[in-house]
Amino acid sequence: MRARIWASILVSLFLVPLLAAQTGYGAITGVVIDTSGAALPGATVTLTGSDRGTQRSTVTNDRGQFTFAGLQGGQYTLEVSLSGFAVVRRVLMIAGGRTERMTIEMRVGALEETVTVTGETPVVDSQRRSRRAASPPAAPAPPAAAAVAAAAAAAAAAPPPPPPPPPPPLSHHIVGAGVPPERRYAGPFDTESYDRIEENRFRGVDDSPLSTFSIDVDTASYANVRRFITDGDLPPAGAVRIEELINYFRFDYPQPSAHEPFSITTELTACPWNPRHRLALIGLQGESPEERDPSPRNLVFLIDVSGSMKPPDKLPLVRTAMHMLTDILTRHDRVAIVVYAGSSGLVLPSTTGDQKERIHHALARLEAGGSTNGAEGIQLAYQVARQNFIHSGVNRVVLATDGDFNVGVTSQSELVQLIERERESGIFLSVLGVGTGNLKDSTMEKLADKGNGNYSYLDSVREAKKVLVREAGGTLETIAKDVKIQVEFNPREVAAYRLIGYENRLLNREDFNNDKKDAGDIGAGHSVTALYEIVPIGVNVETADVDPLRYQRETRETWAARSGELLTVKVRYKAPDGQTSKLLSRVLINRPSAMTANVGFASAVAEFGMLLRGSPSLGRASFESASARAKQFQGEDEDGYRDEFIRLVDRAAHLRQRD
Repeated sequence: MRARIWASILVSLFLVPLLAAQTGYGAITGVVIDTSGAALPGATVTLTGSDRGTQRSTVTNDRGQFTFAGLQGGQYTLEVSLSGFAVVRRVLMIAGGRTERMTIEMRVGALEETVTVTGETPVVDSQRRSRRAASPPAAPAPPAAAAVAAAAAAAAAAPPPPPPPPPPPLSHHIVGAGVPPERRYAGPFDTESYDRIEENRFRGVDDSPLSTFSIDVDTASYANVRRFITDGDLPPAGAVRIEELINYFRFDYPQPSAHEPFSITTELTACPWNPRHRLALIGLQGESPEERDPSPRNLVFLIDVSGSMKPPDKLPLVRTAMHMLTDILTRHDRVAIVVYAGSSGLVLPSTTGDQKERIHHALARLEAGGSTNGAEGIQLAYQVARQNFIHSGVNRVVLATDGDFNVGVTSQSELVQLIERERESGIFLSVLGVGTGNLKDSTMEKLADKGNGNYSYLDSVREAKKVLVREAGGTLETIAKDVKIQVEFNPREVAAYRLIGYENRLLNREDFNNDKKDAGDIGAGHSVTALYEIVPIGVNVETADVDPLRYQRETRETWAARSGELLTVKVRYKAPDGQTSKLLSRVLINRPSAMTANVGFASAVAEFGMLLRGSPSLGRASFESASARAKQFQGEDEDGYRDEFIRLVDRAAHLRQRD
């Protein structure tokens, strides 16, 4: 992977100017930065010819870079836009056979504000470029034909520079004295940590007729798994939470009735990786944000500005994400910014959402440096949130960090107790994880879980836009809290079952009716999907070792058992400001049907997760079958997330063959 990247960089540096000179076509390549010199990924760059007959568009990569090649000579207008920044527009001349390189600096401002620079040639500040290594070097003058041929021959004859050494095998990434291997995945200097996952085994209905768990709307695991695979590595098993992979996607469940915050859907079909088994789907669909009046929001962003947050995929990405969020806030919303490192501070007092320039300028001033005192920052953030509490509104602290709490309160238990105390005030906590190398995945998941919030991982500007703009309702606005599911299986129809995923969300059966027991929350527009692999009566399966119960009450001959019902789904939830739960229930009849788009795509994602985790229940599962089924049931894919998933499965299959 790294060798290919190295080769592509060499090709772009040598061949693009060479081909431009030989063909007579010009090219533009550049980097987009902010006033602090940080690269701006995700900026839209549009190039328009003077006759309006030519228009091309691209998006800057994670290093803020963009390229247009194959340009005919003439005058062009280059326009760069990014949420939270003033549009930059440049008029420039392109000469045939030349590659023009430039640095474009964007300053904080509204998208409606435009900075235009007009000139005969591209405006390139050579002194500024020399101070900022992110900008490509200046292009040399076009060589003569003979010189070009000589250079090409010399390049072909010379041995290529040695590529960086490939990453060691996956097993060599496991480090950390005294730490169980399954808890830690890291490169030579990394300290990423993950909890061990004990996969749910089949449970006999005679011994365990009830399955109880808390719902989960986190999506961090999917984005993190995508990051590993994109970088050329398979993820560690502890990073793969199958329910988060499935719930990354939205499904075609019906909207709830007027008196309920979410709908309940059930489906039953054959299990793709074990045709003798069945696959039951349970889907919850939260009320769409478009169907409800938006609640005013009191948001406090708690941003880690410690030294570990300096890389472009950390604090700079958080800044860009918050610039995008700022543009959708209204005068009814309030936002404050608290930072923490060696000490904590209030960068932006609670400010109404229509004061966008003030918010953007506060974000632009954020810089990383120092060690991390996360607990002190959390306390200050909750204090600010309480001072600006909105009754009947959204009150939420959003923590953005790589999870490296290394000063002050550092143990997970102390942090969790702090969050649990604060949530009783009606202020919830969500977590945005960023970066690589020292991601404390287990800590951040627990904080969001105990704070009645959700945990997302931002691996790109695109993901930041998904979490904070496209799905802001689900991320920020809770429509039901403490949502628990309890499934009762009919022993006349079901021999055994296993819940796929949700291993760290399991509850005791008595927790279902206990309103003091905390559980997951559903945001506006969220969908929640759970899958059960079911073993019908008469099919043998290995279950957990439990001796038969001598005195269990016989239930196979009751009327309900003879009714053909496979299972009953019960759901308990509370209103966002409520203390007493309400009960909903649905019955699923033992009548398998053809696979629908919902269960088809969800099962493909589940199969993918099982393969990555090395599940003992794989059966006939394979990357090929998961990819084929995902393609078959891809359905509408306006944002391209499902197409990306299919490519991710194919990439993982290649990596598995390599290993």
